[in-house]
Amino acid sequence: MKRICVYCGSNFGKRTEYIIAAKKLGKEFIKRDITLVYGGAKVGIMGAIADQILALGGQVIGVMPQSLIDKEVAHTGLSELIVVDSMHQRKSAMERLSEGFIALPGGLGTIEELLEMLTWAQLGFHQKPCAILNIEAYFDCLLEFIKHAAKEGFIKSSHAGMLITHTEPDALLSSMENYLPPQGEKWIHKAL
Repeated sequence: MKRICVYCGSNFGKRTEYIIAAKKLGKEFIKRDITLVYGGAKVGIMGAIADQILALGGQVIGVMPQSLIDKEVAHTGLSELIVVDSMHQRKSAMERLSEGFIALPGGLGTIEELLEMLTWAQLGFHQKPCAILNIEAYFDCLLEFIKHAAKEGFIKSSHAGMLITHTEPDALLSSMENYLPPQGEKWIHKAL
C-alpha cells in the first residue's frame, strides 16, 4: 500500500494520547513509505499527523474544498493540496487517491467519512480496507453498534467484520496489507 487516507479530528480532543497516536501512525507511514491522503487541514489531529510526516521527509496530499481554504484552515506546507468545490468532491477524490482508509479519533465528519467508505466497500464499489486505530477505546461504541446491527439482521456478519481495528499502528497497517474483502452481495434475503 503506497497511499492511505486518514480521517481524523480537526480538533485535538481532550486526551494527549490521541495526538501521540497520530504521530506514531505518521512514523509508521514513513517506515513503510506510505503517502498520507487527508483533508488538508493544519489544525487538530489532522495537522498533527501531517506535520509529523512532513517533518520526517514524507509525502502528504491534502484535499480541501475552497470554502474551507477561505476560512484559513488549509495546511500551506503540504506536498500537494488539491482544491475541490464541495465536500462530496473531496470524499470522492480522497477515495480515488487512496488504497485504504484509517480513522483516528474525530467527530461527525470522521465518522461520516469512515462509514461512507465502509458502505461503499459493502456495496462492492471498492475493495479497499477500512480500519480504525482505536486509541483509548474511542471507537468501542461504534464497534458495539455494528455488532448490534448485525445481530438485528441489518448487516451481514461478513460485512460487520470488514472493519479492521487495532490499538497499534504497525499491527493495523499489517492487517490492512493482508485484507481480503468478503465475497457476496450486501443484501440479506430472509423473510420474517
